[in-house]
Amino acid sequence: MYATPVRTPVLDVFRPGVLWFCRAYFGLELQGTENIPATGGIVVTPNHQTYADPPLVTIPIRRPVYYMAWSRLFEIPLFGRWIRRLRAFPVKIEANDPSATRAAVRVLQAGEALMIFPEGGRSKDGRVGDFKVGAFRLAVSVGVPVLPVTIAGGHESWPPGRMLPRRGRMRITYHPPLHAEPGAEPRAAAHALAQRTRAVITETLQAERSSTR
Repeated sequence: MYATPVRTPVLDVFRPGVLWFCRAYFGLELQGTENIPATGGIVVTPNHQTYADPPLVTIPIRRPVYYMAWSRLFEIPLFGRWIRRLRAFPVKIEANDPSATRAAVRVLQAGEALMIFPEGGRSKDGRVGDFKVGAFRLAVSVGVPVLPVTIAGGHESWPPGRMLPRRGRMRITYHPPLHAEPGAEPRAAAHALAQRTRAVITETLQAERSSTR
């Protein structure tokens, strides 16, 4: 069973302050927020650069968001309980996890937004890794689009191995939703959707890096 829907008004209360801090500290810019659907099931698929990616990507999304999170995070005292209250539910990334898949399907069928990082973990070098196809199989099976999101500058501010982030410049771009090709065989449709999503994110990230050189 996925996390029980709960009201989290504290997020709305602190959202302006969090955005102000991120703009001041990270130089955070949000682009393409008009592409975020206000209603309907959708899989949000960002590249993954830092531990802060889930809350940062969520800042402009004015609707409940559920998160697939690494199961081991839920074993951390207090933290696991806290992220569960924020609509996260565990998934075992080391193997197939049918219970997490069923939970994700229920979330999407209910018309909610679900965030999944297709790389499965943070990038070690800032580049976009291979995409696991699971998120896209979900989108195809339920018949919902995916929302590609490009995170740029996060790796430079908070690379793996660094305890706390340094000041930097981050930009998060929300791209138009992508749909699976109609009539395509489900497996092929999921792989094609994964490739298209990764291409959008990779091209945007490369352009961001070129503009900062």
